[in-house]
Formats: sequence, structure tokens, C-alpha cells
Amino acid sequence: MPRREFVATVAGGVAALTLPPSLFSPSRSSRLERIGIQLYTVRDLLKQDFEGTLSRIGAIGYREVEFAGYFDHTPEQVRAALDHAGLAAPSSHVGFDAIGSGWEATLHTARLLGHEYVVVAWVPEEQRRTQDDWRRISDAFNKAGTAAKAAGVQFAYHNHNFEFAAIDGRLPYDILLETTDANLVKLEMDLFWITFAGADPLAYFARFPGRFPMVHVKDMTPKPTPDAAPDKVMVDVGKGSIDWKKIFAQSRAAGIQHYFVEHDQPPEPLADIRVSYDFLHGLDF
Repeated sequence: MPRREFVATVAGGVAALTLPPSLFSPSRSSRLERIGIQLYTVRDLLKQDFEGTLSRIGAIGYREVEFAGYFDHTPEQVRAALDHAGLAAPSSHVGFDAIGSGWEATLHTARLLGHEYVVVAWVPEEQRRTQDDWRRISDAFNKAGTAAKAAGVQFAYHNHNFEFAAIDGRLPYDILLETTDANLVKLEMDLFWITFAGADPLAYFARFPGRFPMVHVKDMTPKPTPDAAPDKVMVDVGKGSIDWKKIFAQSRAAGIQHYFVEHDQPPEPLADIRVSYDFLHGLDF
């Protein structure tokens, strides 16, 4: 199921826990201390066994999760499951339509449940065909970010690869970064999709320092052909060609605070997320 449909069809409530201000140990600043996972990766398992799947994620070593739906669980049920698994949930994905008439209610729930970030995961294709469309999106994001800030929540946007396809000579991602307020709109950079699109995350970290408090960490093998499908090159973290040491060395400049492993179609979800966790847990940068 595509992410945009998945986010739009699941509903419920969640309680998120607050985190220490730094993800890095003072004595071991070159290693990630808290590794997270985007739960879209294990969505089918969560449908079958919500509490048990969260417990298994915690047992692997993950300490943070990012939701993309709550499977009809109440806030109390989700809080109990997170607490039992030793997990915090600093972020959640929502659909683009969430920033419309129901945004205030979404923010009220987010504040009530302790979310630090609410992230729009996708912009529908029919609403992003021209530069002017993207400027309208920026205006909508600024407005949504203003309301979020007033509610004590940070608004953010998660990219795919279409933001790096030029429209009349301009990249939509550049338009977003240049026309949104840096204090109101943050970017959750998906490091697979920007790499798949042929763009350079380090260049964006340098141009827009501090705009990227979250990243999605998923790996890819080199494309066998320019038009290779994403699912043909997406692999577990550490099994591909992305230079994680080089990227994470710029974490402070980028503003990264949360690292969420993700795999859109993992062959063996629990085994795959363990491979990714073990690689990141042992990574020095």
C-alpha cells in the first residue's frame, strides 16, 4: 500500500515520550546513541500484533519510533505499549489533507500526547505540477507551521524523489526551502529518496544548516539502469552504497536529532530491521 494511502486510512491516538536534548554520548560523540524506526516498515506486523511488534522492536535495541498510523488503538493503549517496550515516539506522519480544516484538532491531539513533530508525508501529484503549485504549498506549510508553533509542536515535511525533478528549471525542494520560514517548517530528509533522485544531501546541509532535525535512514544499491524502480535498489542499511559516515559526520551542521530506519518493502521485516540496527549501532563517524 502506498504511504499516502496508508497514512490517510489509519487512525487512532498515540502518546509520545520526551527525549534528552542530545543523541550523542559526551564520551562517544561519534556514535548514534538512540536509533529510531519509521513504523511504516513493519505496518503489516503491527496490524497483526501491535503490542508484541513494538516489544520486539524494543528488544532489538531501537529506542525511538515514528508512527504512520495507530491501528485503532487508544492513546492509553499506545502509551502502555510504548512504555512496556521502552520506546519513545517523538514524531508522527500525517497526510497532506491533515493541514486543512482539521489541523487544529490534529495539533491538539499531538500536544496532548506529547509529539515533538508532526510531519506531512506526501503531497498529491495533482497539487504539485507547477512552480506556483509549490509556492502555494509553501504558503500552506507556513500557515500550518504557525499554528503548530502556537500549539507547541514543530511542523515538518518528508520528501520523496519528485521534489528533485526540475520544473521549468527549478527544483521543488529548493522552492520549499527558500520560501518557507526556517523556524516554522523543518525538513525530514529521506536519505534514500534524495540519493535515488541523484541529489546531494551534504549540499543541502551546507546551504540550509539546521533545517533537518530528522532523517530517514535507508540504503540503496547503485541503479543498474537510470530508470530502475526504487524497490529494486532499496536494501537494508549497510548493505548498499550510501556513505553513512560521510553523511552523519555533518549531523550537527544539518541539525539532525532523530534517525529513523525505514524500508518500504522489507522481505523479512524483523530480520531486516535488526540488520539495519546492528550496522548503525556499530557505526563510528
